[in-house]
Amino acid sequence: MKKILSLTLVVILAMLMVVSCGQSGGKGDSFILVNGAEPETLDPALMSGVPEHKIYMSLFEGLVSYDPKTCQPVPGVAESWSVSDDGLTWTFKLRKNAMWSDGKKITAQDFVDSWLRLLNPDTGAKYAWMMTLVVKGSNEYNSGKAGPEAVAIKAVDENTFQMELVGPAPYALGMLAHYVFGVHPLHVIDKYGAEWTHPGNMVSNGPFVLEEWKPQESLLVKKNDKYWDKDNVKLSSIEFLPIDDNNTAMNMYINGEVDWIEDFPSERMEEAKKLAGFQLSPALITYYYVFNCKRPPFDNPMVRKALAMAIKREEITDQINRKGDIPSEAIVPPMPGYTQATGNGEDVEMAKKYLADAGFPNGEGFPKVTILYNTSENHKLIAQYVQQKWEENLGLKVELENQEWKTYLVTREHGEFDVARAGWVGDYLDPNTFLEMFLSDSAMNGGKYQNPEYDRLIKKAATMQGGPERLAVLNEAENLLLTEEQGIMPFYHYSRTNLIDTDKWGGWFTNTLDIHPWKTIYKK
Repeated sequence: MKKILSLTLVVILAMLMVVSCGQSGGKGDSFILVNGAEPETLDPALMSGVPEHKIYMSLFEGLVSYDPKTCQPVPGVAESWSVSDDGLTWTFKLRKNAMWSDGKKITAQDFVDSWLRLLNPDTGAKYAWMMTLVVKGSNEYNSGKAGPEAVAIKAVDENTFQMELVGPAPYALGMLAHYVFGVHPLHVIDKYGAEWTHPGNMVSNGPFVLEEWKPQESLLVKKNDKYWDKDNVKLSSIEFLPIDDNNTAMNMYINGEVDWIEDFPSERMEEAKKLAGFQLSPALITYYYVFNCKRPPFDNPMVRKALAMAIKREEITDQINRKGDIPSEAIVPPMPGYTQATGNGEDVEMAKKYLADAGFPNGEGFPKVTILYNTSENHKLIAQYVQQKWEENLGLKVELENQEWKTYLVTREHGEFDVARAGWVGDYLDPNTFLEMFLSDSAMNGGKYQNPEYDRLIKKAATMQGGPERLAVLNEAENLLLTEEQGIMPFYHYSRTNLIDTDKWGGWFTNTLDIHPWKTIYKK
């Protein structure tokens, strides 16, 4: 009898332990998601896309991180910070227990060296322009006009990092969670060179470390036991699948093969709404087309206006996407206190007049136009719609060109296109995150739109305190870019769709930036 009671007690205790683990997030839970495309790189200094950003957040952490509900900045490697009365000097106190996955301590000098590596012109960082807008002296170094000593960052001591800004920049703290402001394992980079991101070589400081990378198949990260907050990381591993076919992704979700997908075919919207885990929320994301402003005839604002006014954005959002997206002629999504640019909406007769005034009446003599887009059924459908409207309304011959993600990024970067599909996810909650891209010297300005007055306005806003006057300057810049010169062609602001069962997974929340830190996600 005693043996039976003892055995029963053991079983009960085991069951309680299982329940307890489930309630606290569990141990050893794995998570699988469709990441959209094969990552271009795992080097934070060279990243430029959303697929890379998701992986970055698992592998690395900067001075600050994201609150999972609001995306407001929260302590990361820095446990606290202070700012001078004029808003120009920020001082960060680093955690004494923050270390690399190989056990080496992270110091303030690591941040200094990492930021200088990113700004070094020889690195070729596509996103360096983001830092040059806020950190004093960084533009001078990145442009080759000065040496690294010009950059106003320093290690006050081993655990204290300090930066000086070009202006108050009320959005500066929110920027620091972005991979541009990350920390790089220089001791590993020096040892392995370009191969430092390979499995077996890579060292990182985030909640996870790289375990395996099979190009075009999968990328696996596992929990980092050296992470300062490891006790609050519940997942044991995350697998990123580079699948850009939305039908395949949705079928895998339905079959229980993946835990999270971000997108699915618009024609399956009603089906998706009935699935457990359907999430729909407004997002700080804009879908737009880039004109190659250096290539005739797209160097003529009248041509660009004609193309923009020959389409009806509501037909795209209502008939193609069908996801509640907001049609818009503005690049900046709605934000509290900010007035969007007016832009140029559908007006076919005016579009024809602009085209004729530009020397192409009824499309006569206009070169054949090619629209470039990266692999996606939805991008294809939108391109086909634009192709049809430009031919029907303006008499233009349009071809479509589809490229996989890495090739598409290179093509855009080199300016080898007429018109290219683009999208932008806000990096922080301020209009500047959309407008700074189109500065003349921005690496993200793929269409090479250039206007000295636009540059002046954006740089002026960077020196101003937050408030209505600063937002008015940004609005003036956006109207110059779009209403007056149509430097790009916005279509709509996203309503973000996700499929993830939050009855099964905790710590994942809808938010405006559609950013979801990995350390908070757990299995219920």
